[in-house]
Amino acid sequence: MKISFLLHNAYGIGGTITTTFNLAGALAERHDVEIVSVLRHREHPNLTPQPGVRLRALVDLRREKDHPLHGRPAKVFPSAEYRHHQYSELTDQRIAACLEAIDADVVIGTRPGLNVHLALQAPRHVIRVGQEHLTLDNHTPALRTALRRAYRRLDVLTTVTEADAACYRRKMRLPGVRVEALPNSVPDPVLPGADGNARTVVAAGRLVPVKRYDLIIEAFARVVAEFPDWRLRIYGKGEEHDRLRARIETLGLWNNVFLMGAATPMEAEWVKGSIGAAASNFEPFGMTIVEAMRCGLPVVSTDCPYGPGEIIRDGEDGRLVPVGDERAFGEALLDLVRDDERRRRMGRAALDNARRFAPGPVVAQAERLFTEAIEARDGGPRRTSRADGTHHSLSARGHAARDLAHTVAAGALRTVRKGRR
Repeated sequence: MKISFLLHNAYGIGGTITTTFNLAGALAERHDVEIVSVLRHREHPNLTPQPGVRLRALVDLRREKDHPLHGRPAKVFPSAEYRHHQYSELTDQRIAACLEAIDADVVIGTRPGLNVHLALQAPRHVIRVGQEHLTLDNHTPALRTALRRAYRRLDVLTTVTEADAACYRRKMRLPGVRVEALPNSVPDPVLPGADGNARTVVAAGRLVPVKRYDLIIEAFARVVAEFPDWRLRIYGKGEEHDRLRARIETLGLWNNVFLMGAATPMEAEWVKGSIGAAASNFEPFGMTIVEAMRCGLPVVSTDCPYGPGEIIRDGEDGRLVPVGDERAFGEALLDLVRDDERRRRMGRAALDNARRFAPGPVVAQAERLFTEAIEARDGGPRRTSRADGTHHSLSARGHAARDLAHTVAAGALRTVRKGRR
């Protein structure tokens, strides 16, 4: 199967870029995979594609930033999309030409504006898969209207949580489009998991207001009052850095809370801790939560929309607390700090439970989606959606397609497991 990803800028840094590279690399073990970056602004990407993944760009801003067409606003890329100001008639033309000539079996868009291009311009022989890396409710009414019109021409739409998939089915009503949750994957760790003995809490991500690192710092002050030998390390960079530094000094935590800057990869830092922390007001998925759990850390997180509640099993491999509740967050941290055995037991559960986000299971699910979409396009079993969003076959041939998809998925999982040995 030949699979192409259409990505905004593969040469930048961000969660969508990371998850695209992860999925592309895992799929490349069995398929012909490329990443098409609409924009390019530097010689080498920040992330290195896995062997077997080709990378090409459509508009090189190092040479074409002043191209006459790049000064004219995009007409296909929706104006209500957040990145519209970075698109132009030049990107419209390059994306259209790319899709017209593409020989892939499956093309995957990775943001709403690119999904619109894919829906409107990809040839009919291509399986058109739109990905939602945020949430439907995160988009403005104007953008939702544009998406509702275009998305009807997609074959598959994936979200990163079941909650958002249900929201798309309920609010968008896209007849003939299969809407299904496909979580982000995190590569298998290469280092031994944390043993739970370090007196360190670790948090990571962009230092922006929605992530509420101020709440983590304030909650951690409760831990320090009882256990002054514990430390909090916060990894990342962003606009909140100076404000967080000031808050640390105001609370007198300069010997206990450290702003560590950005670290890539984070795995070596996660395993130095014993507890992960995340306090977002809003989280479409929660990659850092999965990363921490895959390194053997139980995670204390706010139970914000949408991701944490689908990742953490409260009381088993982490804790979920109300959004914005500093006292509850502090008490949840203290519960794990006070009880060494509970902390270690929950860390082992986190390591085990987070395996469902490993490349193998996620790739198997993606292959199943692609295989069934190809079968349906080629006159195989057509699937329909029940009101609850589940799918069933309309004929006995559907069972054969399901079995074929499961066989392909199982083969992918065996291949990934074999590669680990």
